[in-house]
Amino acid sequence: MSLSKSFCDKSTAFSAKRERRKQARPGELLDAALDLFVEKGFAATRVEEVAVRAGVSKGTLFLYFQSKEELFKAVVRENISGRFKEWNDEFDSFEGSTAEMLSYCMSAWWEGVGATRASGINKLMVSEAKNFPDIAAFYQQEVIRPGHALIRRILQRGMDRGEFRNMDLDYAVYSVVAPM
Repeated sequence: MSLSKSFCDKSTAFSAKRERRKQARPGELLDAALDLFVEKGFAATRVEEVAVRAGVSKGTLFLYFQSKEELFKAVVRENISGRFKEWNDEFDSFEGSTAEMLSYCMSAWWEGVGATRASGINKLMVSEAKNFPDIAAFYQQEVIRPGHALIRRILQRGMDRGEFRNMDLDYAVYSVVAPM
């Protein structure tokens, strides 16, 4: 084998490996950010720490996310709010009783968020919302409102089908989500 062929083969392999790593990088950054946001809070987490934990430079992080706020929003979308479309689609085709649907909803939330590292995002928002009103507004728009709307749809379905008695949906939604 010639030296140039050997070099080309290694160069191609390195390039392919680097390309695979590049494709995985946003996920690695989001994983590192989730861990640090949950461990330290939003205010105390520095983008430099996220970059180090993900094994990249701070400059590389900024190629993918313009700011710490945008990184946090991406973490929320990846781990929580990005699931609402899937959950709404599942409930649109759900064939069981509304009580079963509500139980399934709670299980899906627990398995997808509550029993994962992402559960710390909810706690983080409770503790830091007052200091970061823009982040709190984003979380309200991306997580709280869609979550409440989904629970409201389920409860309304139960009332429409005669499975649940008529109720004030605002109070009922809060009663369902409060323990979550």
